[in-house]
Amino acid sequence: MSHAVAIFGSSGYAGGELIRLIDGHPDLEIAYLGAHTAAGKDLGSVHPHLRGGDRVLHRNDPSAAPEVDLAFLALPHGASAEPAMDLLDRGIVVVDIGSDFRLDTPERYVAAYESDHPYPDELGRWVYGLPELFRRDVAGADRVAVPGCYPTSAILPLAPVLAAGLVEPSGIIVDSMSGVSGAGRAVHADLHFGAVDESVKAYKVLTHRHRPEIERALDMVGSGPVEVTFTPHLVPMQRGILTTVYAKGAEGATLADLRGVLEKAYGDEPFVSLVEGSPETRWVVGSNRALIAVHFDDRTGTAVLISAIDNLIKGAAGQAVQVANVMLGIDETAGLPMEGWMP
Repeated sequence: MSHAVAIFGSSGYAGGELIRLIDGHPDLEIAYLGAHTAAGKDLGSVHPHLRGGDRVLHRNDPSAAPEVDLAFLALPHGASAEPAMDLLDRGIVVVDIGSDFRLDTPERYVAAYESDHPYPDELGRWVYGLPELFRRDVAGADRVAVPGCYPTSAILPLAPVLAAGLVEPSGIIVDSMSGVSGAGRAVHADLHFGAVDESVKAYKVLTHRHRPEIERALDMVGSGPVEVTFTPHLVPMQRGILTTVYAKGAEGATLADLRGVLEKAYGDEPFVSLVEGSPETRWVVGSNRALIAVHFDDRTGTAVLISAIDNLIKGAAGQAVQVANVMLGIDETAGLPMEGWMP
């Protein structure tokens, strides 16, 4: 049985990846492509690498979309709330790839975005869409917020060991490096080739909006409030995130304990694998996989967790399709690439 879907925000990087993935999906069919400034143009004019380039991009207007089973919102921050409510009023299931509904309280939202949410009562109603941790909540939900790319890369390695009490919930350091596509397709002077090439820089130190999101998700699995220091870095590559997490080990914790908990948590998961040494971003680019490595510094009693994901797939469009598969009750792996593009 095929499920009709709409994509709002089709002209962006995540929107383009959604189109590519759904075009190859056995159970999903695109019925509507919405865009903002590109409305009225052919798909090929904004995504020349995709087939079906003669398809027309329509407006990001929920009222203009036909009846569909599910809608993906691949919109910038602040642009998802209104269309999401309109679509839900029509009885359409919504998967929001944006950041509007990822947080659980108005207070945490203000801390992250320094503004009030237009629908504060909706915060906490949206399922946090990380299937490996919250699959039961995702299944059958009518509204799911897809985690951000940085949070996905940090939460996956941290959540099982935190839930098992193997690391302390405070003093956690999350150090992440991302390619430039994580900033979206809009033109910014500090993302031009000349500003990025041959350089690495930290940005939004202590102020990045993903820190409250990381803490929110980890609060859901831990036994108490979690405190994280998060520092993102921009590196001169197109795609991929490498995250290194440092967490103080609990009394008596060992490397074998950490590895055992991660193996138990992800041993049967199709998209998460535990690897030796350190994963590399090129191993996951183009795939919906997350690779995790674990180390333990006996000298300082520090757990070192490393993860690699593709920020546009497992960190955005691929995870959204994975969520949709679970919501609609179809094969969770359907339409999703399992292999990276380089050895």
